[in-house]
Amino acid sequence: MTTGIPHHPPARRAPDSYTTHDLLAPPDIPAHVELIDGCLLSQGRQTAFHSLVIDLLRVGLCRTVPPGLTARCRMTVVIDKRNAPEPDLVIVQAAAARSRDQPSFHARDVLLAVEVVLPQSQALDRDTKPRKYADAGIPHFWRVENDGPGRYPVVHVFGLDPATRTYHPVGTFREQLELDAPFGISIDLTEIDRL
Repeated sequence: MTTGIPHHPPARRAPDSYTTHDLLAPPDIPAHVELIDGCLLSQGRQTAFHSLVIDLLRVGLCRTVPPGLTARCRMTVVIDKRNAPEPDLVIVQAAAARSRDQPSFHARDVLLAVEVVLPQSQALDRDTKPRKYADAGIPHFWRVENDGPGRYPVVHVFGLDPATRTYHPVGTFREQLELDAPFGISIDLTEIDRL
């Protein structure tokens, strides 16, 4: 479960009253904090699996990402005034990556959001955040699960139905991730053993 962030807000501030300005402006908010429905949430501790999967997917995507797009890890995505999650990995329009100092991207510039599920963030990664990404119009979403000790990551791939702003399943991938959208992708998921 994610936890609230120790922060020194003005006295008697409602816990669900934070905005994207609050998240991105002050220097006293720690790294890897998300804004969900006006609440500041810590992502908690990551596991070795979580870190390795992010590295594996980032390297794999960087091998095939076409010009005009770029891959970024753990960057805030501003959806609206009360929602700014931090996916584990995103593919964004390269033009949106304006500066090495920028702390966030707008949802309109995100083509793919990836969440690697942690035990403490299952509800957020499986339900809340995908709904937020779909509502924001992010065309592609991947949810990555740990299939058990010593097993390879399982990648659940979803595509956006623009009419309903909901995701529909595209496929579930073990050992090899092969996709044509959002661009040609081929990632050997067993390479996690070599990282």
